[in-house]
Amino acid sequence: MSGLASDQIYTLQDVPGKGKGLVAIKKISKGTRILSEEPTIIIPGNKLKIEQLQISIYQQVAALSEHQQRTFLSMHNIHPYRDAAERYLGIVQTNSLPAETDGDKGAVFLKACRINHACDNNAQKSWNEKIKRHTVHALRDIDKGDESQESDRRLEEIHRLDDVIDQLGTEGILVSPLRTLSYFDQQVRLYKEQEREDVGFAQALVNAAQLAIANSDLARGCIFAERAASVWKTTLGGDSAEAIKHGALAQDFSRLEPSDFEDWIWRREKLKKPGQLADFRYRATFPGCNNLPHENHIDPEFYATVDEFTHRPRRHWLFLGEIVNFGSLLRLQMTIKEVDSMTIPLFFYTEGRGSELEISLIQKGYTVAILYAEFHAFAFSEPGIRLEEPIHIKVFPLSLDKLLALSDRVPKFSMEINGTRICHGCDKQAASLNKCATCSLFWHCSRACQSTGWNEKAHKADCKLLKDTDLNRLFSLDWDDFKGHIGFPLNSVQ
Repeated sequence: MSGLASDQIYTLQDVPGKGKGLVAIKKISKGTRILSEEPTIIIPGNKLKIEQLQISIYQQVAALSEHQQRTFLSMHNIHPYRDAAERYLGIVQTNSLPAETDGDKGAVFLKACRINHACDNNAQKSWNEKIKRHTVHALRDIDKGDESQESDRRLEEIHRLDDVIDQLGTEGILVSPLRTLSYFDQQVRLYKEQEREDVGFAQALVNAAQLAIANSDLARGCIFAERAASVWKTTLGGDSAEAIKHGALAQDFSRLEPSDFEDWIWRREKLKKPGQLADFRYRATFPGCNNLPHENHIDPEFYATVDEFTHRPRRHWLFLGEIVNFGSLLRLQMTIKEVDSMTIPLFFYTEGRGSELEISLIQKGYTVAILYAEFHAFAFSEPGIRLEEPIHIKVFPLSLDKLLALSDRVPKFSMEINGTRICHGCDKQAASLNKCATCSLFWHCSRACQSTGWNEKAHKADCKLLKDTDLNRLFSLDWDDFKGHIGFPLNSVQ
């Protein structure tokens, strides 16, 4: 067929201020193929000389019926012309659409080329390689009289995420896959919020599938491909090459509950429950080097857009690393090992060039904690962290491994679950326990258990460390509630 799936569902008419548009004369369901049209004028993909191209187009126009010629000549032309051959060429250059999936062959379609591009907000135009036609599919239910809908600001955020992903390149796929996956996740959520299932939405799912497969996660890759195939069917038709290709990977991975399944497939970190103490192994709040935001672009995982020129942190975050070396020439410099065992440089660009730190705390094996750290590309060194605000750094007198081990113990023996806590001395659960008067984080059920915890389970050393108000507050701070920048000591606010 050369036109509609049904000649009764739309009419081609002038839309004020927009040119020609397809206007529904009855409700059109999502996924309906509105238009399927063969090329009228074909522009060869090979690079013809301009004279040869003019001759080819002139001959094709001459072979059209009188009605087709009138329709062709009524098309917009932005190019000046002196004769019929130049006029025909100008119309083709102004209106041509792709006529092959790979390559540069184009074509003029008497209906599709006259459709206002704004209708892409509720309809998807595309070349279908299998049936050799230009097709238009409804992206959502279109009510009678609808022609198009204005784009959403969320599209701007989607395009900004595209730029961020492009900047990461291969590194994003192989070095920072979780961060890159979170960007695809954000794009998919934005598409869903505006009920926009177009080729961009499908491509985000395809990108997620490729990312998963590249990192040997075939199960997730198959599911993302299955979802992409479903969108391709809606936007391009079930007979499109894209729908067929990605549909072949479809498998059933539906054993999880819907909400848990979405968290699993996108590898989303579980949200912290109210009252839950911080876990220093939780990468969203305590990121490693590869998960830090880069200072040269606004990372949407860490920053929210206030307006066109202003951004603010979505939450607080803290980088942890162990000092493996240090020195000073013009400024204090450290080499630190972070949670993924990477070693990176830390340069002090504070007013005092690092002199703000107590000399006794600049020791190998001690752990630095840096608020709002960003990944910096130095011109004279390997990439690392550039520290400018002295209140953003704190040094704790223990190794990173010991700090993480302490982080494992604190929630276990501090958290109240269903009205009970675990005694640090005997590991039994009870509703009535006594807390340590010094650190207020560990609990015990008797003096005997208190003594056991103190002498046999390292609480003597832990309690001494937790007397540091900053270390103690790291566990109870609401990291997700950003009301302003914080600094050390943790009761200070910028």
